[in-house]
Amino acid sequence: MDYLEEFPVLFIDDELHSDTAEGRASREIVKELKEEDFPVIEALTARDGVHAILSHPHVCCVIIDWDLTPEPADGMLTAADLITLIRERNPKVPIFLNTEKLAISAIPLSVISRIDGYIWKLEDTPAFIAGHVKRAAKNYLSDVLPPFFRGLMDYVEDYRYSWHTPGHMGGVAFLKNAAGRIFYKFFGENTLRADLSVSVPELGSLLEHSGVVGEAERKAAEVFGADRTYFVTGGTSAANKIVWLGTVTPGDLVLVDRNCHASVMHAIIMTGAIPVYLIPARNDYGIIGPIRSSEFRPEVIAEKIRRCPLVEGPASQPVRLATITNSTYDGICYSTGWIEERLRDVVAYLHFDEAWSAYARFHPLYAGRFGMRRSTDPADPTVFATQSTHKVLAAFSQGSMLHVRQGRGAVDHARFNEAFMMFTSTSPQYTIIASLDVATKMMSGHSGKFLVEEALEEAIVFRKKMVAVAEEIRMNPLPDEKYWWFTVWQPDCIMGQETETNDHLLQEDAGCWLLNPDEAWHGFDGIEERYAMLDPVKVTILTPGVGVGGGMEERGIPAAIVTKYLRESGIVVEKTGYYSFLVLFTLGITKGKSGTLLAELFRFKALYDGNSPLEEVFPDLVRRYPARYGGLGLAEICGEMHEFLRSESITEVVRNVYSRLPEQVMTPAEAYLRLVRGEVTQVPVSSLEGRTVAVMVVPYPPGIPVIMPGERCGPETRAIVDYLGILQEFDTRFPGFESEVHGVDVVMEDGQRVYYVYCVAE
Repeated sequence: MDYLEEFPVLFIDDELHSDTAEGRASREIVKELKEEDFPVIEALTARDGVHAILSHPHVCCVIIDWDLTPEPADGMLTAADLITLIRERNPKVPIFLNTEKLAISAIPLSVISRIDGYIWKLEDTPAFIAGHVKRAAKNYLSDVLPPFFRGLMDYVEDYRYSWHTPGHMGGVAFLKNAAGRIFYKFFGENTLRADLSVSVPELGSLLEHSGVVGEAERKAAEVFGADRTYFVTGGTSAANKIVWLGTVTPGDLVLVDRNCHASVMHAIIMTGAIPVYLIPARNDYGIIGPIRSSEFRPEVIAEKIRRCPLVEGPASQPVRLATITNSTYDGICYSTGWIEERLRDVVAYLHFDEAWSAYARFHPLYAGRFGMRRSTDPADPTVFATQSTHKVLAAFSQGSMLHVRQGRGAVDHARFNEAFMMFTSTSPQYTIIASLDVATKMMSGHSGKFLVEEALEEAIVFRKKMVAVAEEIRMNPLPDEKYWWFTVWQPDCIMGQETETNDHLLQEDAGCWLLNPDEAWHGFDGIEERYAMLDPVKVTILTPGVGVGGGMEERGIPAAIVTKYLRESGIVVEKTGYYSFLVLFTLGITKGKSGTLLAELFRFKALYDGNSPLEEVFPDLVRRYPARYGGLGLAEICGEMHEFLRSESITEVVRNVYSRLPEQVMTPAEAYLRLVRGEVTQVPVSSLEGRTVAVMVVPYPPGIPVIMPGERCGPETRAIVDYLGILQEFDTRFPGFESEVHGVDVVMEDGQRVYYVYCVAE
């Protein structure tokens, strides 16, 4: 492929359009470059140059006039300032200074060491200069592609005849059918030709980690700070199970964050392990906080093991593996070094599920808060970090990485790879592998830091804007019923003032985001100093309805109604709670996206304040349920839903549900065996107390199991049964806003939704 037309040359020269000898010479160089098939971006001032660099990070060469005239409107930016900015973002892109030979002696060494050469535009011919630029650009671009993606492109562009799987053979089969042709056109020829089989030896083997795919994994290990990295094409769900199947055997004791992803809970079933749970904090908004630091004390863990009814034999038996979610779904990051230190003598293997924080290594704000940190203590446990590259970096869905940092109980690759092969198809999707390879390249060198920094900047600007809007509403005289705005769950130091000093501090100083024990904003008690911090790019927006002290207010706006409105306006949020919803500021965020969200929140406020008819706000909902919603206004349905949740004290119920675990009667593996054998019966949730469940019951929000297979609700955990009953009643009262509860079967009985749960037969 000829890359030149994809990568422009940036020409920064304030005389480009001047009728002078230098201006004419510059235009001749631009003309020659365009004739060589290079697109050229022209910038006439230093400020224009900055904007061009920020909006075109894929430039293949930069030509800067050393004699750029600093202007007050530009902040007196100089050519040297531009070079510093470029080198901070890209240390390899070629930079040429356009100057006179006699002026070289006046150029500082700090500039000379950062450029690739000089252009004498009044002495050399335009064709010679263009050729010089082309040579440098081609050398630069030759290193742009990572190993696997390069090999995949080379193979696809050879246009070889395929006599192997997949059966569509480069997309040709799709062209033989009308629906197939539309499919082919939608995805494009290259996507389908890149859908290859393991029969292609040039691309190596993912199962054996050989060839260019092995080279790509080794490069990823280097970039992400691991001793070994595995590319996983089944998402972090598969990566988590690989860790467990590679380290845990039936009957092993394991420490498990009760906030863990369902895939970890599935791994408990698959391995036959005995789980001992670490309990996370929770606030009145239902936001899941960190595991309290006291849970990691050796004496507390020993007591948990002693009291676990599934443990046979001495309570001092070793714990095989501990799994911690870092960061949590709601953006709480731990001090991983602190956790390692506390668990050093407890476990041989430590697994951080970092599905939501694959970027943490690349920015100083997150220093010490990711699994692949440097460690020189051989007594440290072996650490695994499983990361959803596709969630928060740039990769195709299901593209994840599993990183290993060797320590005590080192992992033997040949044995561990058997677990890897259990969860890896013999026909892996090569485009997923290529996207992981490219994601690695994007995060390498200086690029990773600045990609993360852009996301941080946008998140912080949005957070401060929300504070500023709230202040503006407070200052304007409004009727009581219109005196409200959405707030953001964040430390009180996040102010609305737009100052560069404050912005820099928020981007660089983790202290601004710590969950300090003496601060009330986070709503969690028992938090240790500097133990946990809020990730700024995960923005939780709070809706009215819950008071500062945690009690429910008389008036409220349930978040489900807000996010339904946003979804129908083309904005899909990550997670919705009862009075909160989460939006992510990842690498793909733009100012336009956050600006649109802000505009739609304003519009929702206006619709609510005017009690706009639901026929206008949610026309599809009214068409589906005319008897329920016809004639109602937006404020009225918000009031009805809030009143129901308030009457049921939903915030208190949710807190109680997760404060105490159900009784463990049998291992999750044994309960699952009963389910497979059919030794179960369906029980309505109203009769669940006293029964041993055979499935994992997971309400969304918050996506955390209230019951695991093999657990039984007793009088002390009656809150779980009550909570499921509230969700069941909510579904009947508010059709179109039904709860999502995994592990229950919903049956319509006399017009009512009734939840049934599989329980072990008595």
